[in-house]
Amino acid sequence: MSEELPPSDAVEPEAVDEVRATDADAWATACAEDLAAEKARRRAEYGPPPGSAAEELRKLVDAVADKLSTIQSPLFGAVGGPAAQQVVRQVVQQAKAAVEPVIERNPDVFDHLASAGNELLAAYRSAVQAQEQRWTARTNDLDEPEDDGDDAGPSQRIDLD
Repeated sequence: MSEELPPSDAVEPEAVDEVRATDADAWATACAEDLAAEKARRRAEYGPPPGSAAEELRKLVDAVADKLSTIQSPLFGAVGGPAAQQVVRQVVQQAKAAVEPVIERNPDVFDHLASAGNELLAAYRSAVQAQEQRWTARTNDLDEPEDDGDDAGPSQRIDLD
């Protein structure tokens, strides 16, 4: 009767590890599904999210180039109009050709510049809000004169006789 049974701990860890791995996979899958659903909901509500700063710069350059190419300026006159428009198109194409390689080589730089711009804007807002608070505090102080109990203010008549 001295049969020895293998300890129950020897079998359980493998089963527990399998359950934990399955739970972790299920959790990751559920999180990924929830994230995808939330992204789809936001895209439907707000439209596509903005791209990287480099993509946005590229879109801006294209939009400005298209607008400049289609402008009919009275400054060009009737005679110089077509020639002037051709010059504008050529300048726009040269500018796009110069900007495009910079964007291609350094897309992360534009993201960093955009982040730095956001930080500068936040710092500016903070400074403006602090100054506005000081201005409004001064205005309130001037509107409500303090009563210190002295009647020797500037509006009191002093008899010198």
